[in-house]
Amino acid sequence: MPRNVEIKARVDDLEAVKKRILALQSNAAYNVGPDLTIMRQKDSFFNLPAGRCGKLKLRQMGLFNELIYYDREESTGPKLSSYNKCQVNEDVEKVLTNALGTWGVVNKERSLVMVGQTRVHFDRVDGLGDFVELEVVLNDSQTVEDGQSIAEDLMSHMGVEEKDLISVAYVNMLVQNKS
Repeated sequence: MPRNVEIKARVDDLEAVKKRILALQSNAAYNVGPDLTIMRQKDSFFNLPAGRCGKLKLRQMGLFNELIYYDREESTGPKLSSYNKCQVNEDVEKVLTNALGTWGVVNKERSLVMVGQTRVHFDRVDGLGDFVELEVVLNDSQTVEDGQSIAEDLMSHMGVEEKDLISVAYVNMLVQNKS
């Protein structure tokens, strides 16, 4: 099962954080991708049977849809996430909704840039605000601590501090806001 180390943080100035990461393009040690990819995403979260601790979501991105199951602890700071994903067609939403029901939907605009083995997401989430998310994709020989070190280094370049980190998924925040 693929693994990554993740952090998610609320940011006040998304454009300033983007500029700090893109400024690393001049530093060959960081291997920053040349362009930002901008996409609109809708994530629908489905109910899972009792006892399952992960999350199942359908990510719709226009012509490209993914079904993703992931499991990670809800804590601040860099944390391990294990996941499986596959491409699906748009019909799967109706099937999963009828079979499992949904418990939340997240709509966001996401900008993505690769920094070495790290996916850096700049998210503008409808109803919540602006966030940055790091996903350090681990290879088989890397430890969680290796991924945490990479995430912490990038956090320092972005100006993200421990107090900015959030422990839960966007969907949890949206559901909590409705309560």
